[in-house]
Amino acid sequence: MPKRISTVVPPPDVAAAASSAETELRLLMEAIYLKYSYDFRDYAGASQKRRVLQALQQLDCPTIPALQAKVLHDPAVFMQLLQYLTIPVSEMFRDPPFFLALRQQVIPRLQTYPSLKIWIAGCSTGEEAYSLAILLREEGLLERSLIYATDINAKSLGKARRGIFSRGSIQGHTANYQKAGGKQAFSEYYTAAYDSAIFDKSLSENITFADHSLATDNVFSETQLVLCRNVLIYFNKKLQDRALGLFHESLSHRGFLGLGSKESLEYSAYATRFEPLDRRARIFRKL
Repeated sequence: MPKRISTVVPPPDVAAAASSAETELRLLMEAIYLKYSYDFRDYAGASQKRRVLQALQQLDCPTIPALQAKVLHDPAVFMQLLQYLTIPVSEMFRDPPFFLALRQQVIPRLQTYPSLKIWIAGCSTGEEAYSLAILLREEGLLERSLIYATDINAKSLGKARRGIFSRGSIQGHTANYQKAGGKQAFSEYYTAAYDSAIFDKSLSENITFADHSLATDNVFSETQLVLCRNVLIYFNKKLQDRALGLFHESLSHRGFLGLGSKESLEYSAYATRFEPLDRRARIFRKL
């Protein structure tokens, strides 16, 4: 006799509450778009909901509609919420095997170009931009490179431009740098002052930090390398495909794309327009 499979159905009040919260979340994102032109409407729902609920506690709002009212009437509250929605957390040489693969497999090919343009999409507070600048300097490419480091968070971009990071994080950054094939003492790239590490200003001379939204803005330059790591995981499929379309359009013939360790082109609208250069490191090449 076939075994009966029971289905657990949530109580009507629980299901209604969940549906109401999703509606409130959509209305909040629509309000943000209409008021401030920041488009979070196609960000992944689960992580977005989790971050908004965290913001409710910190911003002293009992409900999502209460938060929406505050956001609409006080730009300062919106800027506070933006810090939760964009997750401005990063580290230098994050995922060292990626940077090692970049150094060993991509850089030799980029060395054949007379000049380079590189786009780091979702640069957050700048750690990846400075990491790439260090790598390019060690490989003799920084002086002929222009790095566009973009993000939608003005506060994060401001910190990135200053190039000042917590001294407490340096030990982790140093370990990552060494695992990524660093060629000298990491301490040569910064000056320790009080509780901060101030990075050499010459590293940022070839970096342009700028506001850019993958949800609403278009391509601004032809590039040979695009890095967008640990960003697409926060988008739904529609927005992922839009972002990948921008990268494909921006990249020159046979240009390179680097994604995060949990990201892939598989099942995307652009899966057949790139080939894997290093599948494990998530480095692809435009066909």
